Amino acid sequence: MSGGTALVNRPVITAWSAVSPFGIGRAAFTEGIRERRPAAAPLEEERWQAAGDRACLVPDFDLRTVLGKKGVRSMDRVTGLAVTTVARLLDDAPRNRWVATGEDAALVLGTTTGSVQSQMDFTRDSLTGEKPYLVDPARFPNAVMNCAAGQSAIWHQLKGPNTTIAGGHAAGLYALNYARRLLTFGRARTVLCGAVEEFSHARSWLESHAHQPDTEGPAQLPGEGCGLLLVEQRGPDARDGADAPDGAEQPVLAEILAVEMGIALDGGVRPALAACLRRALERAQVRPEEIWAVSTSEAPGPSGEQERAAVAEAAVGADPVHLTQAALIGDTGAAAAAFQIAGVLVHAETTPGAAGRVALVTSVDRDGAVGCALLRLAGPR
Repeated sequence: MSGGTALVNRPVITAWSAVSPFGIGRAAFTEGIRERRPAAAPLEEERWQAAGDRACLVPDFDLRTVLGKKGVRSMDRVTGLAVTTVARLLDDAPRNRWVATGEDAALVLGTTTGSVQSQMDFTRDSLTGEKPYLVDPARFPNAVMNCAAGQSAIWHQLKGPNTTIAGGHAAGLYALNYARRLLTFGRARTVLCGAVEEFSHARSWLESHAHQPDTEGPAQLPGEGCGLLLVEQRGPDARDGADAPDGAEQPVLAEILAVEMGIALDGGVRPALAACLRRALERAQVRPEEIWAVSTSEAPGPSGEQERAAVAEAAVGADPVHLTQAALIGDTGAAAAAFQIAGVLVHAETTPGAAGRVALVTSVDRDGAVGCALLRLAGPR
């Protein structure tokens, strides 16, 4: 089978949105990527008390301003980022809300640990509060890893499967693979799939202590945000078309050819990722020379070197364009792979001749998770 031939029942990406250091919404992310605009800014020392003095934050992100006053009193930052991103994707087009809400609409959200700030704050209050160690019960849900996904579903009437996947930098690819399986086995009609990461005092200090400058080099500036995709099976909508909005035809942005995950043992990123890449190319029936664009996780130190080496080996015979964004939006943790996919889609939307070309997205996490995704792009619309 030639690389340009689609296999049956492959899921497709039909919409996306992002809340990122470039701003709120798809348009802000697209503009930031096109302009190659660095998003780093000084931190307010009194507010953040962070390990560094600069970060890549979502600008002017205030929950009451963005979501309104109702229901946000006890909402933490990571939940607010997720709820806002779901809202932006659903509101981008009438079709999005029509197909991506209701009984068969699933949400799969990747994370590192949820909100580490909420977990630490709640634990501290339980130890330091006056006996009998009173804590604010309204804040307990924030300390649970799946709070952001659960609140997003409640806010937006997503009544299908609701899943949180912890995978560090590879969380976005884990979520995409889980979404693909939900669709393949008929567990959902549509899936909102992505990943979220917040910046906080707690995260900044944890990252500072985890960083190993001797082997990883200078630390990347921390970033935050949420990237989200609308994933469906290719073909006519399964819903009754009587209530279909105008423009309800499926707007395919990319076909998900393959997603493969693995674990790197004892620092062996290259062989673990190379195995994922071989399986993905075989599953997708794509030749190495067909790879047109590559987005790596830009992992620091030896892990990043091994990631690039594995990609170069897998794409032998190709001369792909390498898409980068870490220098612009920082280390966005669990949201990184979702932002990589969004960056690939931005590139395809603005590049003549992108239709039918293949893009490769790879991810490496310091705890050993590795993965890759192959996408066949639809090109400019």
